[in-house]
Amino acid sequence: QVQLVESGGGLVQAGGSLRLSCAASGRTFSRFGMGWFRQAPGKEREFVAVIRWSDNSTYYANSVKGRFTISRDNAKNTVYLQMNSLKPEDTAVYYCAAARYLDVGYDYWGQGTQVTVSS
Repeated sequence: QVQLVESGGGLVQAGGSLRLSCAASGRTFSRFGMGWFRQAPGKEREFVAVIRWSDNSTYYANSVKGRFTISRDNAKNTVYLQMNSLKPEDTAVYYCAAARYLDVGYDYWGQGTQVTVSS
């Protein structure tokens, strides 16, 4: 069992930055692929970024590529999402998720953290 707790959300002006953190419990954190998703009001949840456990390779949604960076610290059981040049359309609840096998799907989800970007 893995529990995920996000933090770091808040209110920021357009063009600003935030860093989200996702702390994971469990001894096998290093073997999980970790992803970030977001859901804006009235919209479907969408993929933001993922980092693989095997080689720390990353992949981003086109909408955030070049602005967001996902990283992980296995010693701290934590995955991060550095968000720069934020736009009002980035406003959403951001969720982290853990997957044993990324091609199968995500097994565990956090409760989410709100990010609001004002214009």
